[in-house]
Amino acid sequence: MNKSVITNLIALALVLVGLLTEVAFKEVVLSIGLFALAGGVTNWIAIHMLFEKVPGLYGSGVITAHFEDFKFGIHELVMQQFFSKENLDRFFDEIVNEDPEHQLDFKQVIETTDLTPAFDGLLETIMESSFGGVLAMAGGEAAVLPLKEPFISKMKTSLNDIAHSDSFQKSVREKLTSTSVEQDIHQQVEQIVQARLDELTPQMVKDIIQTMIRQHLGWLVVWGGVFGGLIGLITSQLPL
Repeated sequence: MNKSVITNLIALALVLVGLLTEVAFKEVVLSIGLFALAGGVTNWIAIHMLFEKVPGLYGSGVITAHFEDFKFGIHELVMQQFFSKENLDRFFDEIVNEDPEHQLDFKQVIETTDLTPAFDGLLETIMESSFGGVLAMAGGEAAVLPLKEPFISKMKTSLNDIAHSDSFQKSVREKLTSTSVEQDIHQQVEQIVQARLDELTPQMVKDIIQTMIRQHLGWLVVWGGVFGGLIGLITSQLPL
């Protein structure tokens, strides 16, 4: 049972005690219960209206009703705060201006790259060349397949040597300082963010926001009941 339900049940219990029993200070208990129940239920309804459209109540369902505004706000937040052109420029400057002795590491990229198409292309070229006939007599493509793994291993070693050579490293650093590269990456990031946002639906946005904040909004009901009860207590002590 969540805190909102507990708060409203306690307030309702105070109302029932004030109405149905003859305890001392029943008027005070009734006043506290009524104001607490009013505060708790009002805040509970307000939270419900934040996420759900209630027929006849203008302004309810604000999350889904302003779905496009939320998408725009998320887009602006991501692009201006995280992937702004200034931040990307700073990132590239850090790469370019770091210690020249520290190489840009492409080893992991090379290791995870599938070089099978390169071997297949080489095999196709050989089969279409004048050596194709000779190779066909020796077993055709099947005779070359055992060379696949050694070929890929040697290719990765060669690519690793090239990628970490001084000339290649210098070329990459110079390319990263190019304005066109920075602009292209900024545009690509924006396109990726926009594509992801386009996949969102009003229901998905509502669910995301509910997951993040709804459990905390329950405290509004609790404090609505507490302050409502305090107001009821104060009201019961005022002279009529």
